[in-house]
Amino acid sequence: MKNIRKELLVLILSIFLSVNATSQNKKSGVTDSDIKTEKKAKKKKKKNKKVKLPNIDLSHWSVTTPELNKKGGAMNIEPPEILNYATDERLIPYMYNDSTSGSLVFYSFPSVATTANTKYTRTELREQMVPGDNNTNWTFAQGANMKGKLAMDEVSKDAEGKYHRVIIMQIHGRLTNEQRDLIGQKDNNAPPILKIYWDKGKIRVKTKVLKDLSATGEALLHEDAWGDDDGFNFEQEVGFRKFTLEVKISEGKMVVILNNSEYKVYEDVHMRKWGVFENYFKAGNYFQSRDEGAYAKVKYYDLEVSH
Repeated sequence: MKNIRKELLVLILSIFLSVNATSQNKKSGVTDSDIKTEKKAKKKKKKNKKVKLPNIDLSHWSVTTPELNKKGGAMNIEPPEILNYATDERLIPYMYNDSTSGSLVFYSFPSVATTANTKYTRTELREQMVPGDNNTNWTFAQGANMKGKLAMDEVSKDAEGKYHRVIIMQIHGRLTNEQRDLIGQKDNNAPPILKIYWDKGKIRVKTKVLKDLSATGEALLHEDAWGDDDGFNFEQEVGFRKFTLEVKISEGKMVVILNNSEYKVYEDVHMRKWGVFENYFKAGNYFQSRDEGAYAKVKYYDLEVSH
């Protein structure tokens, strides 16, 4: 009787173990499949998340590149054509999206395609308050703000092993047609009141100063009335990291802000008398070298202008 019970117990235990093993195998098989499917879905989702676009509205910007146009000058593309930069063969080498970082890359190098009054080349945006029109600009009295989030991506070094400099933002002065004719100048160019450099990993600011503080009226309009200041270096080292730059303009005043923490304020006679000019913003990669093989790539993640 004991043997029968023992055999029965062994039989029941064997059946239980067999059923449980089958159940576990089935359960394990389903789980493995689910995990694989879930992993694929997560991988696909993660891959899709990597595709990012810069937060930049180009409808009020034109761009100049190191490419020659048909007239032998630097190529300039205005709105609405600039909006097709991702497919425009004229722009693709110099201005393109980095979809992994969500930035707009500006690439420049020394070429023969220079603009007036400079030996350097650029892939640089020029503000157009009215798309396609360079004749509508702003004054200090009207006020203006520009803010960008950017980073130096790549830049070459000179013979001494020092990084080449790049102008990453500007405010350029402009003569009205009436002012141009008054002083007998052939074009509307006026000096840049602001140049912001990426200089060996730091941010350097240059502005203009009036040579004769007593100058007024027509005398202020001539380029040779203005000289360069000594420049200002922000303390922070940005290197190749992402940083923010903001420029705030109001009557007689210009403020440059780095990373919302360091400020350089210009509020003096030079700023007050600069009010005679119209102005426009510039942003991008104005490369400051003619060295053979030199180049730079600047990334812009955000760029906003308001008036």
